[in-house]
Amino acid sequence: MTGKSTFNMAENPPKGNLVGLSDELVQRVLEGARTSPRKRMILPLHKGDSALLQRMLNAIQPGSYIRPHRHAKDRAESIIVLRGAIRFLIFDDRGEMFQTLELRAGTPTFGIDFEGGVWHSFQALEKDTVLFEVKPGPYNPDTDKEFAPWAPEEFSDGVKVFLESLCE
Repeated sequence: MTGKSTFNMAENPPKGNLVGLSDELVQRVLEGARTSPRKRMILPLHKGDSALLQRMLNAIQPGSYIRPHRHAKDRAESIIVLRGAIRFLIFDDRGEMFQTLELRAGTPTFGIDFEGGVWHSFQALEKDTVLFEVKPGPYNPDTDKEFAPWAPEEFSDGVKVFLESLCE
């Protein structure tokens, strides 16, 4: 089951062939995350969906629900925590959480790199958490990720109970 994601984009990617990753860019994406109903915002750094390498800043606030999902086996992903911290969650095929990792900016464990086919999600542990994410393109919202059938849809009634179950 593939699912269409409704990313909130902060704006179009920065212009130019060379873009400095700056506090100004981080502030732009944070402002969007602070006011978004999803409590997160993505600022793409790649110039379009057809780019073979998708790079983005992802600002996330505590309480944002990232529905567990996986990417195709040939689509690895890397996440680096630039600010704040996340709890990275890994699930088996039945939806049982079997591993968690705390990733925190400025510590020995500040990011993760994983192969496709892994059911995963994450939660912001601190206000104004900012991630740098990289994964292969091109981006197609219909096939980018497969949402876990055992996890509730975003904004559905079951989200609160599901999130509480992850803390047990």
